[in-house]
Amino acid sequence: MIPHLRCPLCIGGAVLAGLAVLAGQAAADAAEWPNVVILYADDLGYGDVRCYNPERGKIPTPQIDRLAAAGMRFTDGHSSSGVCSPSRYTLLTGRYHWRTRLTKGIVGVWEPPLIARDRLTIAGLAKRRGYRTAAIGKWHLGWDWPLAEGDKKRLARGRKGRDPDGPADVSDADRVAWRRIFSEPIGGGPTACGFDSYFGTDAPNWPPYCFIDGDRTVGIPTTLLPLADFQNNRASIQGPALEGWRLEEVLPALRDRAVAFIEEAAAQEAPFLLYMPLTSPHTPLAVNEPWRGRSGLDNACADLIMETDAVVGDVLTAIERAGVTDETLVVFTSDNGFAPYVGVRDLEQRGHYPSGPLRGYKSDAWEGGHRVPLIVRYPGVTRPGSVCEALVHQADLMATLAELLDVPLPADAGEDSVSLVPLLRGESGPVRQHAVSCSIQGLPAIRDGRWKLILGPGSGGWSKGGGNGPEVQLYDLASDLGERNNLASARPDRVQAIRAAYETIVAAGRSRPAPPAAE
Repeated sequence: MIPHLRCPLCIGGAVLAGLAVLAGQAAADAAEWPNVVILYADDLGYGDVRCYNPERGKIPTPQIDRLAAAGMRFTDGHSSSGVCSPSRYTLLTGRYHWRTRLTKGIVGVWEPPLIARDRLTIAGLAKRRGYRTAAIGKWHLGWDWPLAEGDKKRLARGRKGRDPDGPADVSDADRVAWRRIFSEPIGGGPTACGFDSYFGTDAPNWPPYCFIDGDRTVGIPTTLLPLADFQNNRASIQGPALEGWRLEEVLPALRDRAVAFIEEAAAQEAPFLLYMPLTSPHTPLAVNEPWRGRSGLDNACADLIMETDAVVGDVLTAIERAGVTDETLVVFTSDNGFAPYVGVRDLEQRGHYPSGPLRGYKSDAWEGGHRVPLIVRYPGVTRPGSVCEALVHQADLMATLAELLDVPLPADAGEDSVSLVPLLRGESGPVRQHAVSCSIQGLPAIRDGRWKLILGPGSGGWSKGGGNGPEVQLYDLASDLGERNNLASARPDRVQAIRAAYETIVAAGRSRPAPPAAE
């Protein structure tokens, strides 16, 4: 019998139909994974957001409050450190920063990358599901700057004399070196850490004073900032700058680039992840004209907080305008507490308390250093206007995304990350028993449920008080959120138990249970 010959048109139709099914399945799979937008404020204190501090918060933050009203507000959320670089590392990797070379302080100017080349980040995790990933904002985690012998000396220049606009102490040989350095790709940055694209500034108050797009500077710095830009909590370190660089233009440029990315990415089939580490309200306190004096508190940082809130609103509006609100997970948080050197005492005298009910500020092991606003909006998952009092940590973002994206975390990734998905879905009960946050000097503060142990006297940071006190501090945060009653001498058993748990976490190299070995 001669076999039945199928019509070529029928065969083609079957193939096309099969391809259509596969394409439809791919689209369905893409729709299953949420877009992710992470808004990471810089130096925004727990009490700087009105919904966290309604009694003693005097700065209007309507856009952040709007996000909280539509999602879940965590009241016991923590960054890894009281300063920025270590907190950024932990949020991106799900691993405590003190497991790296950075046991204290921050990544310095012109220093190499903190994130190892083979370290999985939240961006790399998302790319395993086909996400388009972008970082827009402040990086401050180091780069492989293309520096030759003696280049660092040529990058550290100042101005002659006392005239703020006086001649720059930059020679022709310096400019030749700068042109060579800033004409080359810069390795080790965001695009080496899982992000498809990057636009921003390494640190807006440090050189180079220019934008970086991908792995290259936008333009070649040839001059220095005027000395006037180093007054009133603006820039901090002199160095190469673009001619005409204006500090006020940084935050609006980041906003515009983020809005454009959302509009473009939302029109594509693949989901997207946007990590937007804002440059504010950290110095430079370069407030744009519409926001100057708007807080009514005679404080530039208070005005900048309002401008920052407006940028958050612009990003939320871009998500809404793109029609992807229901498919987008939005996280808003801060890298550490409020910087006391930008007028904290004056603000408190005017009735605004940047740390709310907490003790301490940026840099400290006390709660004001690392307990930060943390808001998650995930339509259909988080209940609008809900509040979660469970202990959570910014390290947990990695495991949370892994569960939502159904991507198994390898044993060598997210070692200190715990999924928040049960909490986002409204389940009660803790997801983690322990959490570690450190001061700028590396003084560890270890949480064990309601208890907190600080392994040394004082704040470990810039705040004074308690420096000559007992060797360790133990607080029951359930009854003493302000950390005023040190119970270490009364509860040596509790001190010993928490110390032992901490030593185990350090020695194990992880606090997340290791996944079972493959059979």
